Amino acid sequence: MSRSPLMPKATAVWLVENTALTFRQIADFCGLHELEVKGIADGDVAQGIKGLDPVTGGQLTREEIEKGEKDPEYRLKLLEPKVNIAVQKATKGPRYTPVSKRGDRPDAIAWLLRYHPELPDSQIMKLVGTTKTTIAAIRERSHWNAPNIKPVDPVSLGLCSQIDLDFAVQKAARKAGRGIVAEAEPVRTLIPAAAAVVPPAPAAEPERAPKRAEKEEEYDADSVFAKLKGLKAPSENE
Repeated sequence: MSRSPLMPKATAVWLVENTALTFRQIADFCGLHELEVKGIADGDVAQGIKGLDPVTGGQLTREEIEKGEKDPEYRLKLLEPKVNIAVQKATKGPRYTPVSKRGDRPDAIAWLLRYHPELPDSQIMKLVGTTKTTIAAIRERSHWNAPNIKPVDPVSLGLCSQIDLDFAVQKAARKAGRGIVAEAEPVRTLIPAAAAVVPPAPAAEPERAPKRAEKEEEYDADSVFAKLKGLKAPSENE
């Protein structure tokens, strides 16, 4: 993987203004696109950027520039740094706290102890950059400035970010078992549509007309008159 010079655009501005190198040579050396270098030359790109001399910065030599100016196909080579600076990895110790904010740490610790007692001392140390001794002194109210300590959110004080605080609280809750949700009643789901349909009630049988009384006796007209005459006869003899 090819390396690029420090501040590539500023370096490209200087090379455009002070050398006869082609746009492609400058683009390859600075890790830019050829059209971007052309835009720098036309004044459309990198306006207001001051050129950075790569020669005085120890990234390029005059001889290398001359080789490139004589041969447009020549590719400039970046000088290797003379001093190797080791990259410092982040340590697991307490977070660094600026001097201007160190006076706010007791208030932040008091806030964490009050509102998040589940946080272990190690997490509080990382969040606000303090020591275990200071945490114990504030917890036991034996701190030299205990009467003046007031709980204040460390996020509002700028001692940690809200994301870091939320992550620490969630991590502490999981370790304490609070993140485990207790078994609840089985979740009720919707029953199938077929089961939800109430079967129609059986149709009521149509009311049957009450049975007619037995057929009325059929009477003969002659017999009726005969009976009536029989009833009238005794009354005439009286």
